[in-house]
Amino acid sequence: MGPEGPPAVICIRVAVGLVFLSEGIQKFVYPHTLGPGRFDKIGIPAPTFFADLDGVVEIVCGALILFGLLTRLATVPLLIDIGLAIALTKVRELRPGGFGGVQGFWGMAHDARTDFAMLLGLIFLLWVGPGRWSLDAVIARPAGP
Repeated sequence: MGPEGPPAVICIRVAVGLVFLSEGIQKFVYPHTLGPGRFDKIGIPAPTFFADLDGVVEIVCGALILFGLLTRLATVPLLIDIGLAIALTKVRELRPGGFGGVQGFWGMAHDARTDFAMLLGLIFLLWVGPGRWSLDAVIARPAGP
């Protein structure tokens, strides 16, 4: 394994990038269920502003990660995004009367499985980088023969 990480890093990078890119797009395609409507339902103030901001961050950073451009930098806003998502929508399920249908630890663990997978994928990309098959690697290669 070289300094650019294992060759299979592209699998994690593409999966994480596609999930965030698609989630960001869906916030605009389905605003009542995934955008401002959802943000309002969970009690986020200024739901339209924050849903739109979140959607743009997920689209831009998801695309950057997908193509491996500014990968480590792009993970930072998404780490904040996923941390807030877990705190605001999943941890609440541990309390009686919390958000969501299933209460308790196992219900929260079930509902948060994708969030935790994305969190670990982002941490991996921040730590290891985008891998050899990325625009970051192409830019970093020395020019010449």
